[in-house]
Amino acid sequence: MGIERFIQKVCVQTAVYWGNPKDDGYGGFTFDDPVNISCRWEDKTQIVSTMDGQETSSDSEVLVTQDLDYNGYLYLGTLEELLEDYTEEELANPMNVPTAKAIISKSKIPMIKSTKEFVRIVYLRRKFYLS
Repeated sequence: MGIERFIQKVCVQTAVYWGNPKDDGYGGFTFDDPVNISCRWEDKTQIVSTMDGQETSSDSEVLVTQDLDYNGYLYLGTLEELLEDYTEEELANPMNVPTAKAIISKSKIPMIKSTKEFVRIVYLRRKFYLS
């Protein structure tokens, strides 16, 4: 069994993903519509390097089955669960979901002797905003 098939088997949790973050010109981002993805989510604190080379702490490490974007967001749970408490308009911005976390670092490791199979891990941190 290839590593990607193994990862698909262990990624039995569901997370909501807001991807394709675009600068909105006001210090924030706009995102694609949220979607459910498969993952294996582990809450643990560790030091990681951000994409600009700064060291910072991460709250969660998540094994995923697809490439995700820096500054995208993940929420552990399903979109259907979120729609019980939020409108679709509110869910357009993951910062409206207090437990959603930003992707601050990621790794994509090719398997030995493979150019097509990867292990993908993203590192998350809750971003706090003043209202």
